[in-house]
Parts: sequence; C-alpha cells; structure tokens
Amino acid sequence: MNNNSPHYAVIFSSQTTEIEKSEYMEVAERMVALASHQEGFMGMENIQNEQGFSIMISYWDSLTAIKQWKKNTDHYAARKKGRESWYKTFTVSICKIEHMYHFASDGDDNKSQVI
Repeated sequence: MNNNSPHYAVIFSSQTTEIEKSEYMEVAERMVALASHQEGFMGMENIQNEQGFSIMISYWDSLTAIKQWKKNTDHYAARKKGRESWYKTFTVSICKIEHMYHFASDGDDNKSQVI
C-alpha cells in the first residue's frame, strides 16, 4: 500500500464463540480473496489470539468502496452467519487516514516512508 492521499480503514474487532474454526477460516479466506478484487480495496492486516479475539483492518480508497463491499452478497451472507453463530461480540469502526507511516528495520530505505 503506497498512497499519500487520504484513505479509509475499517477496523473490525471481534470475539468469537466456541466455533468450528475450519468453517470460519474457510469463509474468512474467501472474504479476503473477494475483497482483494473489490474496486477501491487497498490491503488488509489481521491478528488473532488463542482466545478468539481478533482485530482486522482493511484499507479502502473511499467511503463509496466500503459501501460497495458491504453490499456484496457473499459478504452479506458471511456477516449474517457471524451474527448467528461465530461472534460473541464485534465492533466496526470506519476511520479516515490522513497519513500512514511504515518502518522496516531490515535497512530497506524503500520501506520507511509515508504511505
């Protein structure tokens, strides 16, 4: 992601129920693949701990792109399934990013930049 112009982050933090992880991971991987082909998608980061708490941040070039992703029928079905059985709780925050900085300690000057 190398973009100096303002863009948006969708922060999805969640706590899963006692779920069958294989189905959940399969759907999650499919959603990442679908999102990556969605117009306006810029990238994604995700972290999850052993207790089922995760934070996923997706980056988008506009609010319109985020709204279009929300309307995707497969994404809608995954969100419905999440509410019904995968999540104890979740929070979605949409934030405007004015600047983003990245640092890499491996000495690659191209990786230390405003993006």
